[in-house]
Formats: sequence, C-alpha cells, structure tokens
Amino acid sequence: MDIPRIFNITESAHRIHNPFTPENLATLGAALRIAPGTSVLDLGSGSGEMLCTWAHEHGIVGTGVDMSQLFTEQAIFRAEELGVADRVKFIHGDAADYVSDEKVGIAACIGATWIGGGVAGTIELLKRSLLDGGTILIGEPFWRQMPPTEDVARKCHAHSISDYLLLPELLASIGHLGYDVVEMVLADQNGWDRYEAAKWLTMRRWLEANPDDEMAKEVRSQLTSEPERYSAHTREYQGWGVFALMLR
Repeated sequence: MDIPRIFNITESAHRIHNPFTPENLATLGAALRIAPGTSVLDLGSGSGEMLCTWAHEHGIVGTGVDMSQLFTEQAIFRAEELGVADRVKFIHGDAADYVSDEKVGIAACIGATWIGGGVAGTIELLKRSLLDGGTILIGEPFWRQMPPTEDVARKCHAHSISDYLLLPELLASIGHLGYDVVEMVLADQNGWDRYEAAKWLTMRRWLEANPDDEMAKEVRSQLTSEPERYSAHTREYQGWGVFALMLR
C-alpha cells in the first residue's frame, strides 16, 4: 500500500504536503484555542507536521494515518525530533475507512478529501470518530477566481471547473450539510509557492542522483513544464484553506 511513486519523489523534502506554511499551522492551532490533552485524529497525515507541532506547542495527543510509507516514516522521525513520540503515533494505512477506537476532540482531513469521495463524504467519515461537541477540520481547494475555460481548469490539475467551488459557495455548501464554519485559515500565494516551487529543487537533485531510474523521464518532464504551468494557472486561479466545522 502506497501513494503513486511520483509524489514520494517530488514531495520527499516537504514537511507539509499542501500550500500551508508552518506559520499557517501555528495560526490555525492558536485560532482553535486547543486545550492541553485534546485528542486529534488526522486522516491523510502526510509527514505529521500538524500533529507533531501541535503536540509540542499545545500538548495534544494524536493519531495520524497515511498511505505513504515514506511520509509515515518521516512523521515518526519528526515526532522523535520534537520529543513528542509519546504523545502522537502514526499508522501506515488506508485512511478511507479508518475510525478511531476512542472518540476524539478534533477529527481532521487536511487536503485529502478524496478519501471520502469529496467534502461531504469525508465529513461523514470524520464524524464517526468525533466526540459530541468536537471540531472537524477540512483542508480543501477552491477557486480564487473562476477559470475562463475547462482547459485552464485542467491546467490547475482539476478534472473540470466543477471540481471546485468559489470560496463563498464552498462555505455555503458546508452550511447546507448542517455544520457551522467556526474558523478558517487560508493559504496565500506564498504558501502555494513554498508547496509547489520546493518540488522543483527536489526533482532536480533527484534526477542528478537517479539518471537511469525508470521514473527519470516523467520527473524530467514535470521539472521542465511545472514552473510555467503553475505560475500561469494554479497560482492565479486556485485557493486553498482549512475550515473548522461544528455540528449545529
């Protein structure tokens, strides 16, 4: 079980696998007013930065689940590095059907709502692990401005314009599910730059070290095309944010 290898290559040096910066994560943690001892479940936990830093800064306890063997190993190392390995644990596995044995105060899926077939399905999955009165965190893309054509949407790595909503429509859709949006922290273009542009140096160094690898042609193609594609499309049209929800 693992994610496609291309992501393990391009994001191998990332601590955060979405357009959030460490400052964004810190802002979110402070905004949620997390009490020490709060239990957190993170489905699609990546390299564990949210759980590890919140354990260090806020005293949470938590569990992360991710399909990437590499990212899970990096999360375990990060927990040891920050001295919180006794507070957080990471599981290499499929988050799509994971339900916590004990209910948690915060249930999160930050940027992997495909595990539940979209926002609504992922909220339902997270709800199964949530204490009454707890908080759900969803990380999700939206359109900063509507792409003028389907081709532009595809160049933002969407299948079509209908994949994402404008921010007001996304917030309204969450409300229609019976939840209050009680906080949000949005990525900015700097966050997008740090997520996307950091891949380019990783790819270049990987190519230099692995010129004969079977993935070299694909990695070379991405390194050649991604700076122009990203700057012309994703950077201009796509937003991203984390939204905190509580059941009405």
